[in-house]
Amino acid sequence: MVRRIRLTGNEMRYIALFENLTGELANDCIIDDKRDRIILIVKPGNAGRAIGRHGSRIKLMRDMVQKDVEIVESADTPIEFIKNSFSPAHVKEVRITERLDNRKVAVVTIDQRDKGIAIGKNGKTAERTRLLAKRYFGIDNVIIV
Repeated sequence: MVRRIRLTGNEMRYIALFENLTGELANDCIIDDKRDRIILIVKPGNAGRAIGRHGSRIKLMRDMVQKDVEIVESADTPIEFIKNSFSPAHVKEVRITERLDNRKVAVVTIDQRDKGIAIGKNGKTAERTRLLAKRYFGIDNVIIV
């Protein structure tokens, strides 16, 4: 179940800029000041067009906002959404369990060759996935195995 999301004025401005530059609609925008990045959520199948040939559209936006810009495709299920968040890493399996203390945990099995991609530099991709899983599906932790 996707949760209700409120956007700040800055997030709405970044969405408007993104849509003007790429011609693609963004469903959500998260400003991550800790990592100096903007995470944009687009409809399934639209990430490639939003990024542009050789990353041209995203590079243009990155230059304009002076922040890293990341694109994640949305999904209806938490399993697909987590897989999309780890892209381009090959996700073998996602298991979502509820612990005795009612906390939801996603255990993600990643192809051994892609673990570095899945974790990201200084854990930024893993952190992004945790942030998005919590925001959209109330999953408290994402564990990579």
